[in-house]
Amino acid sequence: MDIETVERYGNKRVHHRGGPSQAAPDRTNNKVCFHWRAGRCNRIHCPYLHGELPQPSDGATFHPQGLVWRNSNASSNPGSTSRWGKGHRGAVSGMSRPHRKVQDKICNYFIGGTCSYGENCRFLHSWFVSESISLLTPLKGHQKGVTGFALPAGSDKLYTGSKDESVRLWDCQTGQCAGVINLGGEIGCMIGEGPWVFVGIPDAVKAWNTQNSTDLSLSGPTGQVYAMAVGNEMLFAGIQDGRILAWKFIAVGNRFEPAASLSGHLLAVVSLVVGAMRLYSASMDHTIRVWDICTLQCIQILTDHTSVVTSVLCWDQFLISCSLDSTVKVWVATDSGNLEVTYTHNEEKGVVALCGMHDAQNKPVLFSSCNDNTVRLYDLPSFSERGRIYSKQDIRAIQAGPGGLFFTGDETGEIKVWKWLNEVPAVPSA
Repeated sequence: MDIETVERYGNKRVHHRGGPSQAAPDRTNNKVCFHWRAGRCNRIHCPYLHGELPQPSDGATFHPQGLVWRNSNASSNPGSTSRWGKGHRGAVSGMSRPHRKVQDKICNYFIGGTCSYGENCRFLHSWFVSESISLLTPLKGHQKGVTGFALPAGSDKLYTGSKDESVRLWDCQTGQCAGVINLGGEIGCMIGEGPWVFVGIPDAVKAWNTQNSTDLSLSGPTGQVYAMAVGNEMLFAGIQDGRILAWKFIAVGNRFEPAASLSGHLLAVVSLVVGAMRLYSASMDHTIRVWDICTLQCIQILTDHTSVVTSVLCWDQFLISCSLDSTVKVWVATDSGNLEVTYTHNEEKGVVALCGMHDAQNKPVLFSSCNDNTVRLYDLPSFSERGRIYSKQDIRAIQAGPGGLFFTGDETGEIKVWKWLNEVPAVPSA
């Protein structure tokens, strides 16, 4: 995919706040001004570039090779339980520099597409505020909210699912839509595992093997399928009626057979994750259930959230959950084996989705998507904020990709391709 930094999509910052430049500076050092990237450079003759460098040829395309970051076996250790959210904000051991607090100076009219001031606007015209990421390109085509991504192994296509009842295939060389599959039902979720793509729709799960063209329809769900996860050679699906259905993969015949129906939740199951031989399920009934993945028995019910639990995430020995009660909770197992909350992070608004990945320096970062159309980026384990992503509507789908790329999809149907920056500026001494 030729993914260039295009100014009309929001990467341009308003950098001549003090008036027009008298003369073009001699920017012979070929470095981009980090203050310009952050939208606050006011030097008339800035010695650095006020524009992104052209993408190198080897960074101009992305080739999906399967998931880079997996919930169940993340390799880095965010820290001991005593360090979650503790200490000086941003000055955490193992993190080389503190991050400045993010100031919300984005033009809301720009986000809504109605700002008439253009470059004369005193607020930032940008889709993000961060020194760690850059926006590469949008992918437009879906007409309703994006609900999932899949990067099947061995394929040169990115798969996206939407509430508009379609799956779109995007060519990784050109960024163009290479195909549309209409399923005749709203897509509640989508995941990829190896060469497989799984799509949750009302009353069924579609399973496609992108290497041998196997096309299966797994029956059993009653109502919308909202969440899926894979573990222990099984596919799990969270259903609108509160059940979790499990299918066992049978290598001979390349098929799936029904294995179990897990009951207990009173309302829809909206998030699933597998980690440390446990299945964790989050529900609209305000609870998280912990299931033994071998016996498929519920071994604990977590009731600390006071509203819909929208997402669960495993990172090493930690479980991270979020809710419409405006909290993100970090759970850790006690000596008895039961999970307890070790840290609670409060947001101003309800949290609708979580995603974890590593930045270009291999530092763990948590994405917390809130229902105020923003995504907060937090360093772990400090929960020090290092950036924000803005969108027209809530972002409910976030996916890490290869080569420092990641993807977001919002409720308008727009997908954005992002990239972690390799070069991070040092904070000037006081």
